[in-house]
Amino acid sequence: MARKVVNRKEKAAEIEAAAARDAVSPKKAKTTRTRAVVEYDEDGVPKKKVPAKRKVKTVEEPRKKLYWGVFSQNLKRVAVFEFDQKSDAAARAEELSKGGKSPHFIQKVKEEIQLE
Repeated sequence: MARKVVNRKEKAAEIEAAAARDAVSPKKAKTTRTRAVVEYDEDGVPKKKVPAKRKVKTVEEPRKKLYWGVFSQNLKRVAVFEFDQKSDAAARAEELSKGGKSPHFIQKVKEEIQLE
């Protein structure tokens, strides 16, 4: 189905005439509703509107810091050392394990950083 060819000069003249008419009598000016612009593809078939995709808020994971923890045999944390103090943590675990007490070990611990 062929589309009707629009003469742009005639359309411009109609618009100017309507604007002049509205300028002369503003009381009688009609309110017109604006319609959504329909786009057509090459075959003349109206395109379907695709709903806009909404952005999903990404949840930021909290920042964490790595420590060395000294744990008892019951998995209770006895002490915490900075990550660069592994030798101190190992020494503390060995000190607590001496004398026939339950063995202690060191393990990496991740904790959240509290931002101020």
